[in-house]
Amino acid sequence: MDEIRVEHDPAPAKLEVMGVYDWPIWTKEASTFPWTYDSDEVCYLLEGDVTVTPDGGSPVHIQRGDLVTFPKGMKCTWAIREAVRKHYDFR
Repeated sequence: MDEIRVEHDPAPAKLEVMGVYDWPIWTKEASTFPWTYDSDEVCYLLEGDVTVTPDGGSPVHIQRGDLVTFPKGMKCTWAIREAVRKHYDFR
């Protein structure tokens, strides 16, 4: 299974080409919950501090300014330490 891919501080031009700022926004308060990805998701964190731990895998820290790709079929646990606000796109 694919892993979570994180790109720290991608170039603004890349975000523009990808159309990130036109994607919907999702917000969530500090919390911990399980999640399963039904499709690939790419997201860009506008705010927040999160650790996502894939089932059987190592924790991945993501924060403001990160462009993150989650693979379809991944089961994980989200631990949000600071409220999240992100653009997202299911592929």
